[in-house]
Amino acid sequence: MSQPYTTVQEEIALPGFAGAVHLPGETGYDELRRSLNPSVDARPALVAEAHGVADLRAALLAARANRVPFAVQATGHGTHAPCDGGVLVRTSPMASVLVDPLRRIARVGPGARWGEVIAAAAPFGLAPLSGSASSVGVTGYTLGGGLGWLARKHGFAADSVVRAEVLLADGRHVTASASSHPELFWALRGGGGGFGVVTSLEFRLYPVSRVYAGFAYFPIEAAAETLEAYRSWIDDAPGEISTAIVLKRMPADAPAPLSSRHVLMLKVLHAGEAAEARRLLAPLWRAAGPALVDEIRETTYADAAMGGTPNRHMDMFDTVPGEVVDILVRAAEQAQTVEIRHWGGAMGHPGPDVGPVSHRSTKLSVIVDTVVPGLAEALRPYANGGTFLNFLSDPGRMAAAYTGADHRRLREVKRAYDPDGFFRVGHVVPA
Repeated sequence: MSQPYTTVQEEIALPGFAGAVHLPGETGYDELRRSLNPSVDARPALVAEAHGVADLRAALLAARANRVPFAVQATGHGTHAPCDGGVLVRTSPMASVLVDPLRRIARVGPGARWGEVIAAAAPFGLAPLSGSASSVGVTGYTLGGGLGWLARKHGFAADSVVRAEVLLADGRHVTASASSHPELFWALRGGGGGFGVVTSLEFRLYPVSRVYAGFAYFPIEAAAETLEAYRSWIDDAPGEISTAIVLKRMPADAPAPLSSRHVLMLKVLHAGEAAEARRLLAPLWRAAGPALVDEIRETTYADAAMGGTPNRHMDMFDTVPGEVVDILVRAAEQAQTVEIRHWGGAMGHPGPDVGPVSHRSTKLSVIVDTVVPGLAEALRPYANGGTFLNFLSDPGRMAAAYTGADHRRLREVKRAYDPDGFFRVGHVVPA
């Protein structure tokens, strides 16, 4: 039986590691250990900046030899648990991006951010299935499923992965694809990062250049009527258009018509002609009334900054009864932001060989950035009980991100590739 891992270590040597290593109290340590999640204040024994697979393997083997936690962090967006007393590896220096325009494939290193992929693909009229923020790391986002603004047309980002190179818990470096380590390949496409360190990722790109995208703001008094119209409007919306309705309290430094005002915001990205988008949106526009500010415009995909909502509460719905509308309108009176986002389209109709991204029948998701007393209890009878890994802040709820069968299969893959649970920090399926 393997000895238990510890979280206390006086000194950890990293033989063979060529990158910079930062110890507590040294320059760079505090900056590099930091997560973008304010609730995570990690105190690793060291932070190591990896420049290649050899560095990653050296750090991994050192953590194994010293029986301390091990974690990899690119940008910190997906860090939800601290690597206290362990080896924290930053992959930011490994940010290579290669685009094959003929095959419509991108190959990226583990430190790449979406903005770098978007910029590399744009000259060829191509786009990745990126998320709301270009600063987010590609690998963590994709391993968690990847719900982007092109997902209704082309599916989850995880569904477009064609190959991954993975450093396993025992130090082996393998290729995962449909024909090589197929069970590992299946698990990586939505099962998170608990199966190995992905050292490169290849995924499909799509012919998207110009889009009609942005935000329009309306008086909050239109919220109930607009959400009621939205309930039926989403049933016939084509996959080219992605939308969300946001009930939001605007900051004081917003433009004059919006400053400190409570508004309804319509977020739109349409991968098609502006005239068609305006025709599709007309019923919602009529329900919301004249816009206070309309910023929706034709632009490049690279310039369509869609923004996101901090997540303190999240629910998913397969159906949307009127009672849910009433609950959300009341919740918006206490919350800073309530975002209601349309799913469906290609996300709900995947091919036969996709990974474990679950709850594909979801029609709408709701994210609230404020703890609203009683909200979870009020929504529970109507929600489908699931969650989405990219939106999950509590690693203890991993099972809720999957169907029962997929979670059991993920555990089998975990036992096969990481039998002693070496990868255990953050969103990790147990063996």
